[in-house]
Amino acid sequence: MSITSAKLDKKKKPRKPTMIPLDTFSGKRGRGRPRKIQPSWVCGRANNYRWIFDLIWQDVWPGLSKAETQEDVVNSFTVGGAQAYASNFVPIADLILRVIRDPKFPTQKRDAQIHFLADSIAAHGVVTTRSSRDICERERARAKRTHHILYYEFHIGCSCGYSGFSTNHACPICGAKIHFETDSPFDNDSSS
Repeated sequence: MSITSAKLDKKKKPRKPTMIPLDTFSGKRGRGRPRKIQPSWVCGRANNYRWIFDLIWQDVWPGLSKAETQEDVVNSFTVGGAQAYASNFVPIADLILRVIRDPKFPTQKRDAQIHFLADSIAAHGVVTTRSSRDICERERARAKRTHHILYYEFHIGCSCGYSGFSTNHACPICGAKIHFETDSPFDNDSSS
């Protein structure tokens, strides 16, 4: 009886080929919170949609108000001046139909309808229509809160003898105004 020191390999199962595609986008959303979306993109798109709808609303709204199917929504964007913007809205016709059928959709005021629709579809369905409106509202509020210059004054030396900061762009002693040059020094170039 001889004892061998080498271990014998167990029979291994052949490896299954991996099915990892080059494009890892999955059509089905996973569990948990939806993926992040840039609020500035959503708000910017909503502002653009508000501008477009303001231009074409008189052509689009009669068809949208009676729309029952996606085809009705698509047909409402093929009339009048709306044809030029149809490529923006035809791919999301189902989303537009859901928004105009929303019980909270404004029924009377044109601007309210435009703003509601534009803000609701700006996220292109990545988040719910309500979340899209909330994102737009938060982003607009954030933009109002950003720092900006409230006023500015100049350090002046006036002919009345005052030297210090101006008040409302004038000398606080005699009231002489600061005259701002509207022409650039390069505009009056006599060499040319």
